[in-house]
Amino acid sequence: MLRSVELEVRHLRAVCAIADAGSVRRAARELGMTQPSLTTQLRRIEKALGGQLFFRGATGSRPTPLGHSVLCRARPIVAEMRALIDEIASASVRERGVRLRIGSTNSRAVAGWLRRLRVRLPDTDTTIRTDVSANALLHMVAMGQLDVAFVHEVEGAPLRVPDGLAEHELIAREPQFIALSDAHPAAARDVVHLGDLADDQWMVDPSVDGEWAGLRRIWTAAGINPRVVHGDYLTTVDLVTAGEVVTPCQPTARSRPGMAVRPLHGDPLAVRLFMAVRPEGALAAPADALFADLTASYMEIAWSSETYREWLMRQEGPLPLPVPAAAP
Repeated sequence: MLRSVELEVRHLRAVCAIADAGSVRRAARELGMTQPSLTTQLRRIEKALGGQLFFRGATGSRPTPLGHSVLCRARPIVAEMRALIDEIASASVRERGVRLRIGSTNSRAVAGWLRRLRVRLPDTDTTIRTDVSANALLHMVAMGQLDVAFVHEVEGAPLRVPDGLAEHELIAREPQFIALSDAHPAAARDVVHLGDLADDQWMVDPSVDGEWAGLRRIWTAAGINPRVVHGDYLTTVDLVTAGEVVTPCQPTARSRPGMAVRPLHGDPLAVRLFMAVRPEGALAAPADALFADLTASYMEIAWSSETYREWLMRQEGPLPLPVPAAAP
């Protein structure tokens, strides 16, 4: 009987995840499943209910009228189950000690942040969850599955920030650079124009929230329409160094042999970096203290990155000059 209830709740959770993520592929990643497995599960659910729950298209999945009806009933059940699980987990944590659950999109600042937090909170069980989806991480903070999240928001593609979350803005506009082969003609320049890359093939990760929309916006503004291949940014180094693709990257990205990291002329592509918390959530340390450690870690990475440091020195901001770090 208990197993049957667990199975039904798992099915409801899958339906909610697809609706929230907007596609089966993204939902599968958030649930820790493969896309084929979730697709098979969805078909079983639809067969049991006797109707289609989602319209599937090139832009993703959206609920059918039956899907909306099921979601209205499923969401409260899933929320209550999550609350029960969190309550049980909280009781267990109180018995074992304090914990801090951090979420983050990909950033080199995370390692230094964790190092500082472990110095500040030596008796706290600090864990990290990384995800390419900032929206998924923000949702987890709102639902109490994470205590804090450090995310980026692509300019022109606002995130779906749940109501009630408090934002601590680290940097309003971080420029995104370009990674290309050091044999590329544009790599000889200190700053690369988008027009210099019009004939190149771009590697884009469409699973990163807002990335695809942000790139289309700057390509349109520059009057170019480059060839695009979809892939994972974490595995593109070999293709970049071989001269097969160019790809956007963070200004703190570490250059590799055969690869050059350059700013784009006019900084057309940028992101906003911020930390999100639930104001009413019980944190292992004040949010301002967590944010101070994050800021110190980001400053350390930013000023140690040669290309980004040179860019920063040419600007009147957005970061102050580095100062010796103080112990928490």
